[in-house]
Amino acid sequence: MKVLSLLMQNNSWSLSHEAMSYWMSEVEARMVQRRHHLKQVCAKLDLDVYGNDSLHRPNPWEFLVNRPHHLVWCNVFKAASTSWMYNFNILAGYNPKFLRNSKLVPLNLARRRYPRPSLHALQQALNDSVAFLIVRHPLERLLSAYRDKIQFSLPHTLHQKLGNEIILKYRKNKQKVKGSRNKSTPKKPRWPTFSEFVQYLVNVQQKGDPFDMHWAPITHFCTPCQVDFDIIMKFETLQEDQNYLIHQAGLQDIIRPEWKNPAKGCTTTELVTSYYSQLTRAQILQLYHIYRYDFELFGYTLDGYLQLGMTESNSAGSPAT
Repeated sequence: MKVLSLLMQNNSWSLSHEAMSYWMSEVEARMVQRRHHLKQVCAKLDLDVYGNDSLHRPNPWEFLVNRPHHLVWCNVFKAASTSWMYNFNILAGYNPKFLRNSKLVPLNLARRRYPRPSLHALQQALNDSVAFLIVRHPLERLLSAYRDKIQFSLPHTLHQKLGNEIILKYRKNKQKVKGSRNKSTPKKPRWPTFSEFVQYLVNVQQKGDPFDMHWAPITHFCTPCQVDFDIIMKFETLQEDQNYLIHQAGLQDIIRPEWKNPAKGCTTTELVTSYYSQLTRAQILQLYHIYRYDFELFGYTLDGYLQLGMTESNSAGSPAT
């Protein structure tokens, strides 16, 4: 499988019929297992029963429906969403050169060609389309959203404004970053620390307020227990999974997978260690509670995360929790 994945990563499609059949069968088995796991857990948690709350009825808001190519995608932010928004814009007829040079937000471009579907339109499309979504470890996805939208937020944006509000509410000793007279006092950054951001998330959860879509639990908007997804791709196996989808949908001559927004500098493991070691174990467990359904439905665990957190006895000198 590693050799086949490397060939596909280099956009080499010249595999023998036997090799391609073997690869397709391997990935198909993976998809069957993921669908089976999802169905079992949905039933165990009673999330497959239709109801009036947001978890028990289909939510078409974030879906993109491409009728000519019979594709239905629930866009999960921070889970290869930039790459697949580009692909869907290509499928919508946008010129690649235009997309590369355009200053317009890719999602806004996409919505010009893919208006948000009604529930009826989504259900009609699901009857003759390949429906898919891309998932990612909830805590890795959350960290990606924090870094992109909060720590490195663009000036004069809603996310920068949110960051300032988080600092005002959750930061103690709000000394200015520049010009501090007390040389011994550690300077705090101009953006919310990861711990302050997590305090904000926990507070949002406790109040029952809606989450920003960049870090909202997938279960809240893709409603995977109410929509039959044919393909569940994972960020961790994205290269193989997306090539499988492209073959299944017959799009080999249209889409050549490209990796948009690749990680720069530190590896994912290094980033996870650096940021989650800033939290207490209690905070990490609070995050698990927020994303519990995403963990269970898609087969993720806290392995490797909980032990990174500080114990209460070691967090006395950390930011307030």
